[in-house]
Amino acid sequence: MSEQKTTILTDAEPLPGASQQSDRPSALKRFLGGSAGRNLGLVIALLVLIIIGTVTAGDRFADINNVLTIIRYASIVGVISIGMTFVITTGGIDLSVGSVMGLATVVASLSAVQLASAQFSWLLMIVIALLVGAAAGFVNGMIIAYGRVVAFMATLAMLVGARGLAELISGRRTQIVANNEFLDIVRANVLGVPVLIWIFAVVAIAGWFLLNRTTFGRRTVAIGGNAEASRLAGINVKRHLVYVYTLSGLTAGIAAVMMLGRTTAGTSTHGTLVELDVIAAVVVGGTLLSGGRGTIVGTVLGVLIFATLINVFTQNNLDTSVQAIAKGLIIVVAVLLQQRFATRGPSSGRK
Repeated sequence: MSEQKTTILTDAEPLPGASQQSDRPSALKRFLGGSAGRNLGLVIALLVLIIIGTVTAGDRFADINNVLTIIRYASIVGVISIGMTFVITTGGIDLSVGSVMGLATVVASLSAVQLASAQFSWLLMIVIALLVGAAAGFVNGMIIAYGRVVAFMATLAMLVGARGLAELISGRRTQIVANNEFLDIVRANVLGVPVLIWIFAVVAIAGWFLLNRTTFGRRTVAIGGNAEASRLAGINVKRHLVYVYTLSGLTAGIAAVMMLGRTTAGTSTHGTLVELDVIAAVVVGGTLLSGGRGTIVGTVLGVLIFATLINVFTQNNLDTSVQAIAKGLIIVVAVLLQQRFATRGPSSGRK
């Protein structure tokens, strides 16, 4: 009888919810696997770089002017990275942002544009740069969405075409910005902080709000997760993709204005290979290359990590080749971690 009772107890069905409780991940695992955990990892990585820089370079690295230099260096790449975050969140890619930025600097610094801006307003140069960037992004979006060309090929064509057009317009010559009012505004300091950093901060905040607090952001994440399901849910996927690539071009135009202020020149060589730094920062920040998850906070941290890394190497007079190897390793580790988190199931799409 006792043996029968034992068998009954052993073969009994588990209590309702018992297996669910045992399979449910702990609060710590949920935190580490979520957006907050990923961002915490990026913050720790950034702090480690800061400690290394402080130990190896001493007061030179910790000086407030050097800190501002790091953020100012990151600002231009950072602004473009905000737009790229939206593109990659949809599952796309934009290889043309560097060339578009170079084209925008050339067009905005043409003699005719500078003369008109001197007669009317320095804002004209800014408007022209933004329009050039947005127009290039719009063309990318139309070709990808309605021409059904793969994003990689469409933006690669724009990369080559925009660079060639910039060379043709400028005659492969550097065009000096002579509008002092424009330069005084863009190169000014507000509350002791360069305007370039303020622009980066404003664009990052606007990007975070757009991705996390608007229908536009929700649709961006949904399209990256499943474009066909989004279409069946009533989202105009093609039109939205045009908007996203136009936004990417617009941020390249903003970066062009910042580049004109920093270098006081427009040239077709501006932005060469910057798209690689931008994509690396976005991916390291936690945005999935396959789409469906984007993070503005992570992108900002990714940009700052690379800018700090470069500054640490520069302060210690280390070879640029070693810098490239270190950046490559960081990218590989970031992609491997992305794959690991992706296999654990869906997580928060935005942050």
